[in-house]
Amino acid sequence: MSEEIDLDDIERRMKGAIESLRSEYAGLRTGRASTSMLDPVMVDVYGASMPLNQVGTVSVPEARMLTVQVWDKGNGAAVEKAIRNSGLGLNPMLDGQTVRIPIPELNEERRTELARVSAKYAEQSRIAIRNVRRDGMDTLKNMEKNKDISEDDHKMYSDEVQSLTDKFVGEVDVTQKAKEAEIMQI
Repeated sequence: MSEEIDLDDIERRMKGAIESLRSEYAGLRTGRASTSMLDPVMVDVYGASMPLNQVGTVSVPEARMLTVQVWDKGNGAAVEKAIRNSGLGLNPMLDGQTVRIPIPELNEERRTELARVSAKYAEQSRIAIRNVRRDGMDTLKNMEKNKDISEDDHKMYSDEVQSLTDKFVGEVDVTQKAKEAEIMQI
């Protein structure tokens, strides 16, 4: 009985690389307010480090403003400090139980830097996709060596794996171009 290569698993893993890229891009600042910008922020409260969205409600009241409605008034200063120290280049202001975060206009230098960061994220996704491809090809080689599949089947499956790789690398390219256009628009 011949063993089959799991092309669905290969496709699922490649889709995972694309989803990871999209979540990285969601947190990449483009001059417009987005609640996902604050996803990486961790707040030190109650003796532990917690994600910001577990300490308060993040909302977008205006295109260039974020607010965090802190649930426990005593945590307001900790939330403000966590956002300020997050490396996102934001300057939060504590106003009672609400932390207001104005989103500054991006200058040309910062836009170029963000475009480079988006390219780095895209390249990491391409590498992840190529690693999945390599795993699939190695599996095919071993299956042919163990006489589980014929040489013709090996060639057919190799072409399918390569086709999936090309499809998902193309999707990374399209996603990267769209993000760079979003970053560079004035």
